[in-house]
Amino acid sequence: MKQKVYIETSVVSYVSGRLSRDVVIVGRQEVTREIWPLLIERFDCCISALVRREVERGDPEAAGARLTLLEGTTVLTISDEARDLAKAMIRKRLMPSRFAEDALHIAIAAANGMDYILTWNFRHINNVQMKNKLQSFLASYGYEPPLVCSPEELFGELM
Repeated sequence: MKQKVYIETSVVSYVSGRLSRDVVIVGRQEVTREIWPLLIERFDCCISALVRREVERGDPEAAGARLTLLEGTTVLTISDEARDLAKAMIRKRLMPSRFAEDALHIAIAAANGMDYILTWNFRHINNVQMKNKLQSFLASYGYEPPLVCSPEELFGELM
């Protein structure tokens, strides 16, 4: 049985977007593009209805490319359980209310038993302080916390 990965919107954008002028972003884009086939092959890849809505935004041609990239991934619904969990994150000040969608990504992944959350969002999701808080918070609500990581972290030595 393959491990389950929740693919957050930033990863999809890095795979399909135009190359950035920022050298750090370009490096992340290249890593993400390189691992994408391995990700699809080795993991049960999931997105949510939220990710789908986010990738549909913007330029229609770019949105079409992002949607094509996601064909074959499992689309998770946004359950009441996930909504309540995200609201609790905000209520307990784990996540600022203006980043409610980031809380919802985490909650959807946890409520659906994902093994990993794959993201390039280092500000609100993938940073040491947030990871520690998430572990405790999710465990206190009875969830097995998914491991939050970047594509580079997930594939480590393969890069």
